[in-house]
Amino acid sequence: MRIVFTGGTGKAGRHVVPYLLGQGHEVLNVDLTPLDLPGVNTLQADIAESGQVFNALSSHFGFEGYDTGAGPAKVDAVVHFAAVPRVLIRPDNETFRVNTMGTYNVIEAAVKLGIRKIVIASSETTYGVCFAEGDRDFHAFPLEEDYDVDPMDSYGLSKVVNERTARAFAERSGADIYALRIGNVIEPHEYDRFPAFMADPPSRKRNAWSYIDARDLGQIVDLCLRKDGLGFQVFNATNDTITAREPTAEFLARQCPGTPITRELDEFEAPLSNRKIRDVLGFKEEHNWRRYVPD
Repeated sequence: MRIVFTGGTGKAGRHVVPYLLGQGHEVLNVDLTPLDLPGVNTLQADIAESGQVFNALSSHFGFEGYDTGAGPAKVDAVVHFAAVPRVLIRPDNETFRVNTMGTYNVIEAAVKLGIRKIVIASSETTYGVCFAEGDRDFHAFPLEEDYDVDPMDSYGLSKVVNERTARAFAERSGADIYALRIGNVIEPHEYDRFPAFMADPPSRKRNAWSYIDARDLGQIVDLCLRKDGLGFQVFNATNDTITAREPTAEFLARQCPGTPITRELDEFEAPLSNRKIRDVLGFKEEHNWRRYVPD
């Protein structure tokens, strides 16, 4: 597939883009900062500017495109990861503006240009605890896609709005638009942090003791690109298991005794559950943290 990927230079994107290349896709990176990856051109564009987005989604991917004499080739899919990536980088109102208007611009341009597959980055922050003021409890476990998301911060709120924007455009156009509620992204070199995570369980409550390996996120995105006909969907994008040594139900009973458990949990199931991507998309985890963290 020919894929326009926004935000490919970011923490997640710089792992997902190489994965997609390895699956045979052709990728144009749209970002404010170039990506140092052979075979991938970066078109430097601001997603908050609608005209730049329309241009980027109808552009040549590289100089070789000019050789055809037929103009830019058709884009098959858009993967939209570009955003202000968390709170406390820009003022709250600017985070909200860039993230919501950027997503609106990308989806609008894709739909109006006839691109029928769009994958957007939502976030674990929609579940309302990650950037909450104070020690806030989740409503229930496991966290699944039908949860009543209620963030209080500008970043999480922007992601909730983006999901609604995606749903509106999917209803209007019939395009497939899949929103990934991405967990705490872990790069390969970051597994040395896990012993400290497990020594201090409260430190991981904001992430629901869950994570996503950046390489497994690449697999999830590829599965989304290959799965047609679902319309608007939300998927938790997390790995299989809890970042704790003890079984999930016992761990949660100790750490969150007042939080209801709404169904039986698999023995080590991540509280931010990926059951839907396993059942619907066929996700098979390749990078469980236990492979990289000594007992």
